[in-house]
Amino acid sequence: MKKYLALTAIAAVALTGCVTTDMRMGSPEAKTVATGAAGGASAENANTELERCDSSLGTISLVENQTAGWYTILTQQYRLPPTSQLLRLMIQQSNCFIVVERGAAGMGAMARERALMDSGEMRGGSNLGKGQMVASDYGLSPEVIFNQSDAGGMGGAIGGRAGGIFGALAAATKTREASVMLALVDNRSGVQVSASEGSSSKTDWGGMGALFGGSAGASLGGYTRTAEGKVIAAAFMDAYNQMVRALRNYKAQTVKGQGLGGGGRLGVDGGAAPSQTSAPGANAAGMSLRAAQQKLNALGYTAGTPDGAMGKNTQNALREFQRDQSLPQTGRLDRATSQALQQQ
Repeated sequence: MKKYLALTAIAAVALTGCVTTDMRMGSPEAKTVATGAAGGASAENANTELERCDSSLGTISLVENQTAGWYTILTQQYRLPPTSQLLRLMIQQSNCFIVVERGAAGMGAMARERALMDSGEMRGGSNLGKGQMVASDYGLSPEVIFNQSDAGGMGGAIGGRAGGIFGALAAATKTREASVMLALVDNRSGVQVSASEGSSSKTDWGGMGALFGGSAGASLGGYTRTAEGKVIAAAFMDAYNQMVRALRNYKAQTVKGQGLGGGGRLGVDGGAAPSQTSAPGANAAGMSLRAAQQKLNALGYTAGTPDGAMGKNTQNALREFQRDQSLPQTGRLDRATSQALQQQ
């Protein structure tokens, strides 16, 4: 027993000793899975597991719900920065999207520069006028789901004569887990384009700080305070990689026989008939549906009353016209159909 206690004391002293090392830039122990840097389409020292794209799919902005419970836990309990900074690095290194600034601090800085320009304080030729900001094609919304569970059973497994202090150490061991969600929304239409889930886990030996105290305990406690950040970073990379892989095979969702938001296919008794919808300027040729109906009727296609509504007669007339013109028979007034009608 005396021998066992002596060994335990020696181990405690060894672990609580003060060790000083030289400052190390780029220390692997201090990194998360999001490493390196990005400059334009180039990336330096990026994680090899991060998915990359040969060309960007559009511009993107980060949309964090700062009133959500997970955001409060992230920034106040774990003292971690907003997830947007982490995601910015991953996104630019991947070259799948071009990040545009929409955060409060960044927008405030841009507004301040424009205010200085308007006040006349800027040098001539500073070129901070209107019409230069880039639109955000997509918005990416992150969400974190926290989970913390005991490792379970490890203290009993050690047991025996060494079951004292080492059993307590194992009992204090926890596994940190994080599950995150990403949602990609088209900013022009509000349609969700993609959604993904990511997860990661990491064993947390936080009990050692409570057992030994002193400088060693403090350093290990500091490590446990960053363990959440590392596991969350890994979960976000997992979610982002899965989203990129899904977008490589992207195919837009459609509602058969109508545009999005035209009433849907689940009609109700007494409800209005679904209609063909389109965004302003969707027809590059500029032909309205009413004008197309008039043209179709004049050409001998039965489009019905020119009322600007996409009914069955109009859809059938469009399909017949498209068939005769060797166009895709969509039954919609798309760009190619508009141009063909104007040429008649």
